[in-house]
Amino acid sequence: MSLRVGVFALILAALLAAGRPGAYAPAAAQQGEVALEVAPVTNTTPASRVRLPIQVRPRDGLAKNSFIRIRGLPATAALSEGYAIAPGSWAVPLNALPNLMVIVPVGLEGKSEVIIALVNVEGSILAEATTTLAVARAAAPAAPAAAAAPPPNSTSRALSAPQLAPADRDRALKLHVRGEEQLGRGNIYAARQFFERAAEAGLAESALALAATYDAAELARLKVLGLKPDLGEAKKWYERARELGAPEAEGRLRRLGGR
Repeated sequence: MSLRVGVFALILAALLAAGRPGAYAPAAAQQGEVALEVAPVTNTTPASRVRLPIQVRPRDGLAKNSFIRIRGLPATAALSEGYAIAPGSWAVPLNALPNLMVIVPVGLEGKSEVIIALVNVEGSILAEATTTLAVARAAAPAAPAAAAAPPPNSTSRALSAPQLAPADRDRALKLHVRGEEQLGRGNIYAARQFFERAAEAGLAESALALAATYDAAELARLKVLGLKPDLGEAKKWYERARELGAPEAEGRLRRLGGR
């Protein structure tokens, strides 16, 4: 079976399973034979990636085209593996589970009950489990008791972030999420296109992420091989990120020798 046909079969089965009456009950013939193991709570923060460990036990005897269906993710979140079949719903091949991560966009907070099901190619549920995705903003460090005001000639150029209209910010965040998804799959050139569009709309996180795709140190951290860094582009987008209010941009510019 070709890759295209295999993907089509996977998505078609997920759609059939999601819409068929009674499909949410585990298949009687398989109930108890296999089990899913997931953490009860998956904690993370906005603008991050977090592992979503899913264990299928036992794997022996499962039909070749069985897959994991995940429902209940926030609509703006994405997975690093698999295929989106509806807002918040994904189909993930079993062989992709070891690298599965949730990509959490900027601005997302709260708790979501995520339902994880092992589904065969006919759409029957073989096992089911749940986890709570808890996205909480990291606590801000305590301010010093007597913080000194920066000197008039301070080299710090951190500016307050421009305020985007809600609709513009929502569109930019969706572009950023798609960029993160492509980055997670190793598609750097596609990720850059999404990040650049979001950065041009005024999203600081996207300008920072775009600059990182040209930064030798960040490419090494992401374990990207065979892609030539571009110091000029990295500085250009770090400077744009700084103008938009990204606090990390200043330190990265200093590391690159920028001013």
